Amino acid sequence: MKRLLLVVLTMGGLVFLAGCASSMSSGAYSRDTARQMQTVYYGTIQDVRTVQIEGTKTPIGTGVGAVTGGILGSQVGGGTGRSLATVGGVVLGGLAGSAAEEGITRQTGYEITVRLDNGRTISVVQAADIAFSPGERVRVIEARDGTTRVTR
Repeated sequence: MKRLLLVVLTMGGLVFLAGCASSMSSGAYSRDTARQMQTVYYGTIQDVRTVQIEGTKTPIGTGVGAVTGGILGSQVGGGTGRSLATVGGVVLGGLAGSAAEEGITRQTGYEITVRLDNGRTISVVQAADIAFSPGERVRVIEARDGTTRVTR
C-alpha cells in the first residue's frame, strides 16, 4: 500500500512538473502579451543552429523528490538507522527531484540569426517548433517587454 502511494505521488509530481513548463515556441503568448501592440520587423534568415534550452529549476521538483525520498528512506531499518535513512532519503530525493525537473522541462531550441531589412543582425533563441532555412524571409515580432519571436 505504501509503495502504491509512493508511485502515485511520484507520478503526480512529474505530471505537475511537466505542466509547469512554460512554452518557448513562436506561437505561445503569455496573458500579459495578448492584446498588446508589438513591433514587427522583416528580415532574412542567415543561420539556424540547434541548441538546448535548459529546464525549469523550481522548488517543486526538489519538494516532490524530498517527500518521495523521505517515504522510501523511512521504509529502511529501524530506530536510529531508520531516522538516518529517512534524512538521507530526503536529501538525496530532493537532489534527484531537482535534477529530474530540469531534465523533464529541458527542450530543444533554435538559435536563429536574422539580418533585418534595416541592416541590423539579431539572434533569437526559441523552441524548435518551426524549422527555418538560411535565405528564408521571416517576421521578427518584438513585444514591449523585449520578448522576441521569429515567425513566417
